[in-house]
Amino acid sequence: AVSTMAAARPQVYIYSNDDSKPTSQISLPAVFKTPIRSDLVNFVHTNMAKNHRQPYAVSKKAGHQTSAESWGTGRAVARIPRVRGGGTHRSGQGAFGNMCRGGRMFAPTKTWRRWHRKINIKQRRFAVASALAASSLPALVMAHGHRIEKIPEVPLVVSNGIENIDKTKQAVKLLEQLNAAADVERSKASRKVRAGKGKMRNRRHVQRKGPLVIYNEDNGIRKAFRNIPGVDTCSVEQLSLLQPAPGGHLGRFCIWSEAAFQKLDDVFGTTKKKSQQKKDFMLPRSMLFTDIQRIINGDEVQKVIRPKRRKPKRAAIKKNPLKNPFVMHKLNPFSTVTKRAALKKHGLAK
Repeated sequence: AVSTMAAARPQVYIYSNDDSKPTSQISLPAVFKTPIRSDLVNFVHTNMAKNHRQPYAVSKKAGHQTSAESWGTGRAVARIPRVRGGGTHRSGQGAFGNMCRGGRMFAPTKTWRRWHRKINIKQRRFAVASALAASSLPALVMAHGHRIEKIPEVPLVVSNGIENIDKTKQAVKLLEQLNAAADVERSKASRKVRAGKGKMRNRRHVQRKGPLVIYNEDNGIRKAFRNIPGVDTCSVEQLSLLQPAPGGHLGRFCIWSEAAFQKLDDVFGTTKKKSQQKKDFMLPRSMLFTDIQRIINGDEVQKVIRPKRRKPKRAAIKKNPLKNPFVMHKLNPFSTVTKRAALKKHGLAK
């Protein structure tokens, strides 16, 4: 059965790559206790996804490759430039404008648009750590759509023999033994033709993501898994947010090699020890006390903040009772009776 509190558990089982039975235990790396920040992951992913775009633009000459000039005023037609000449339908037709047939577009696109985005390096690292922490929670992984009902536990760690697998047949057998083949089948069955113009632009098919296999050394593991639908592979030292959180969504199903799992504390560090590979990076700490209302109302906070500001009393707008009958009625309720009597005397009362 899938465990319910993966991030809070100090030990994780290591499963054999031969028979998928638990062989030993390993401490859960500190990165899996990182605060899960979906807002940060979404922000970083949105900007990262823009960094592999290629510039595009319409031709600088498009819509202007004709000889046209306005007829000016006085001929009861619009002043748009018109094609010169005669003897053809084209002559006299409007040209150049974005409202004309064969004219240029409004605000023609240029290649010097700001295509790429800079992202703070600590934000990128925090986002990857947050995505890995989310991958250890079964509820989030299942909410992502992965079929993990029958796998032993999350995160799923396999012995180092997985890195030496170099045949797809062996890789498929291992996934079946780990009960992860159901997720591969889900990904395989989801392949369909893309809706929209992308199908004409070498992006004909779309497919759901399957498991992500994370390794330490590539001794054939990439070649073994690369032909299985939906399965991605990645080195633990080169984790990018696009892999553990595709589309900016948390909860990717990850399969770890034992060496990659052990190396996480060196790659990301802990809350007390800096990373050995990422300069000046230390994992952010979770809030130890999460009762915000109690923190704000505590004596330590209240004695250093300014007192509550009272709303200033605004003077009421004075209205002229001689022009406003409602104000006059408030001052002199008998004024209404007097006014009606005066109107009745002159025959103006309704």
